[in-house]
Amino acid sequence: MFSSTTAVKPTVLAAAVAVALTVAGCTDTASDTSASPTVSSSAGTSGSMPGMDHGGSSASAAPSATRTDFNDADVMFLQMMYPHHAQAVDMAKLVPSRSQNQQVLTLAQNIEKAQGPEMTQMTSMLASFGKPAPSAEMGDHDMPGMGGMPGMMSAEQMNNLTGLSGKAFDQVWLQMMIDHHTGAIDMSNTELRDGTNPDAKKLAQAIIANQQAEITQMRGMLG
Repeated sequence: MFSSTTAVKPTVLAAAVAVALTVAGCTDTASDTSASPTVSSSAGTSGSMPGMDHGGSSASAAPSATRTDFNDADVMFLQMMYPHHAQAVDMAKLVPSRSQNQQVLTLAQNIEKAQGPEMTQMTSMLASFGKPAPSAEMGDHDMPGMGGMPGMMSAEQMNNLTGLSGKAFDQVWLQMMIDHHTGAIDMSNTELRDGTNPDAKKLAQAIIANQQAEITQMRGMLG
C-alpha cells in the first residue's frame, strides 16, 4: 500500500501543474484580448485631440472684399498722382549725371526715396478699390474728364532739361521741381476737399507736408 500511494503522488502533482498553467494561459489571453480594443479606441480618437487640429481642407482663407469707402475724387486723385510722381522720380534720376551740387544731389535722392514708395501705396489702394493702376506714362489725354494735371512738365521741357548740366541744370531743375511740387499740393488739397477715403486723404496730407517743406528748401537754394 505504501509504495502504491507514493507512486501516484507525482502523477497528481503533474496534472495539477498542467491545469494551473492552462488556466494562467487562458487568463493572459483574455487580458490581452480585452486590452486591444482600448489601444484601438485611443488611436482612433488621437486625430481630434484638443489643440491638435491645425485646419483641414474646409478651412480656407476668404478672399478680401473690395473696399467701398471711396468716391470718384479718391480714384481720380490716385490715378493722377501716380504719373505725377513718376515724372518727379524721372527728374530726380537726371541729377546724379548732370549736377555737382551736393544739396541738389541729396534733395533728388530724397525725392526719389519718398515718392517711389508712395507710388506703390497708390497702386495698392487702387487695387483695394477694384480699380486698375495707371501707367507711369499716362497723361491727360488718357484720362478723360480729368482736365489738366497741375505741375506736369511737357515733353519739350523734359528734353530741354536733359540737355543741361552744371549750374544751368541745377537752376532749371530746381525751378521745375518747385512748379511740380506746387501742382502736387494743389491736387492733394482737392483730395482733402472732395475725397472721402481716409487712407487717400492721409496720403494727401503727407504729400502736402513733405513737398511744401521741399519747396521752401528749393527756394532757399535758388537764392
